[in-house]
Amino acid sequence: MKTFKDLKVWQKAHMLVLEIYKITRSFPNEEKFGLTSQLRRSASSIPTNIVEGFKRKGKRDYSHFLNLADASLEETKYHIILSKDLNYLDEVVTNKVSNMCNEVGKMLCGLQSKLNP
Repeated sequence: MKTFKDLKVWQKAHMLVLEIYKITRSFPNEEKFGLTSQLRRSASSIPTNIVEGFKRKGKRDYSHFLNLADASLEETKYHIILSKDLNYLDEVVTNKVSNMCNEVGKMLCGLQSKLNP
């Protein structure tokens, strides 16, 4: 692999971030510095940590950043649940982004298992 853009997990995580930005545009204005910001930051942290880990020299460092990406993914999942419970997201959108999260999570787990056999 030449760049992080070649990583399928990064591609999927990036698509998740784009979707999160899209759906949070409709959140109430009073959430601009609250849930909207939190959800966007946690989601964007996923591919950011994948990128940072990719450039690290050792497997241990790479694995550490994949773990951080996975933790940000879990935070994002919670924010999605909260958004649904606050009626900012409907069932269809919630299921779509939750499925995207689950796919990214499986891919992160697979990559981590390759680094740590």
